[in-house]
Amino acid sequence: MRFIHMADVHFDSPFTVLASRENLANERRLEQRKAFADTIEYIKENQIPFLFISGDLYEQKYIRKSTIEYINNLFKEIPNTQIFISPGNHDPYLINSYYMKFNWNNNVYIFKYDIEKIELDDVNIYGYGFSSFYSEGININEIKIDNQKNNILIMHADLDASKEAKELYNPVATRDLLKFDYVALGHIHKP
Repeated sequence: MRFIHMADVHFDSPFTVLASRENLANERRLEQRKAFADTIEYIKENQIPFLFISGDLYEQKYIRKSTIEYINNLFKEIPNTQIFISPGNHDPYLINSYYMKFNWNNNVYIFKYDIEKIELDDVNIYGYGFSSFYSEGININEIKIDNQKNNILIMHADLDASKEAKELYNPVATRDLLKFDYVALGHIHKP
C-alpha cells in the first residue's frame, strides 16, 4: 500500500515571530504553498492512491477562503487519490469551519468527532477529528480490528501525554496504538 502522510501544515499561520523581520512571514507562507504543491505533484507523478492529513492543515483563526480554494484546486489535480483529513486542534471540525461549510472535491473525506471506519478492499481506515480546540481523548481500545486487512488510524493526538495536563489535545498512549498496522499522527512537530 502506497500513501503520503502529512500533518501540521498550518496554512495561513501569522508566523508572528517572523512578522517583525522584513517580509519573512509572507515568504514562509509562499514556501508552504510551494511545498504543498510539490507534494501534490509527487502524488500525481507517482500515482499515489492515498493522502493522509493528520490535522492542523490550516489555522482556523486566520484561514482565508482563497487558501482553501487553493488547497482544493490542488486536490482536484489528483482525482484518483483518496484524501483523508483528520481535523486537529488548530483546524477543528466546527460549525463555522471550512471543513463543514466548504464544498470539497469528491476525493476528500474529512473525519468528524467520533471514530469513523472506512472499509476498503484491503484496508480499513479509522479516523477521528477534533470538534473543538481541545480534546479529552478518545478510547482507542473500543476500535475492533479486522486482522484480515491492514488497519490504519489517522488522527491528531498528544502521544503519551498525561490526562492531568493543563490543556488536553487528545492524549493517547503508545501501547493503545500497537494493534494498528500504521498510525498517521499529527500534533507534535518532531519525528
